[in-house]
Amino acid sequence: MAIEREKIYMEARIAFDKGEYEGAEKLFLELLKSNTNYADVYNKLGFIYHQKNDLDKAAWFFEKALQLNPGYTEASLNLSVTYNELGRFEDANRIFSHAAKLAHPAPSVLDPYVQGKLANEHAQLGDQYYDIGLYDEALDEYKKALKLRPNFVDIITKAGITLREKGQFDEAIRVFMRAKEVNPKYITALIHLGITYYMKGFIDLAVDEWDGAIKIDPKNKDAQAYMNMIKKEII
Repeated sequence: MAIEREKIYMEARIAFDKGEYEGAEKLFLELLKSNTNYADVYNKLGFIYHQKNDLDKAAWFFEKALQLNPGYTEASLNLSVTYNELGRFEDANRIFSHAAKLAHPAPSVLDPYVQGKLANEHAQLGDQYYDIGLYDEALDEYKKALKLRPNFVDIITKAGITLREKGQFDEAIRVFMRAKEVNPKYITALIHLGITYYMKGFIDLAVDEWDGAIKIDPKNKDAQAYMNMIKKEII
């Protein structure tokens, strides 16, 4: 019987790794009929249902995986993402914090892959807070992300945008300049630095940033739109 279960599991894993989720789902569910102690199977089924956008079912399977193995970091991260998409932000933060603690096997030791993934999860939570106007909470999440990955230029830029929305223009400019230091060709940072200069009345500086963005990408519609706006104002 154990040999048969192992065979089913291997077939399911192969199908899952190939992205053949329908076949993997059937095999994993078949496996659970005879043994419900597979945390990995619950996690993978959660992933499959998440891919199907069946978020409630995905959350249930991730929860089962964590009941079996509370130290399952990947399942914790997956559940945090799912809760976040379900709008269960407090639950997402709780699980996410748990995952972050699990990722520290010793002080100051963190697997680079997990570190990057945690940074992106913090950033996604920050995006959710930003979208509903909770700028302080959004900024806190972006800062947590940047503590893990200081040179993620997209997150640096999001922090700058959030500061600008809070009316902290000088601090926003400093952050956008930091983004430019990390990646001088990151157009989003150039455009938003230009916007911030414009809002402070520094028109020439704004034009310099948008012009720089266009030189990097002549087809960038946002930079072109702002330059056209300036030209109309001058006329």
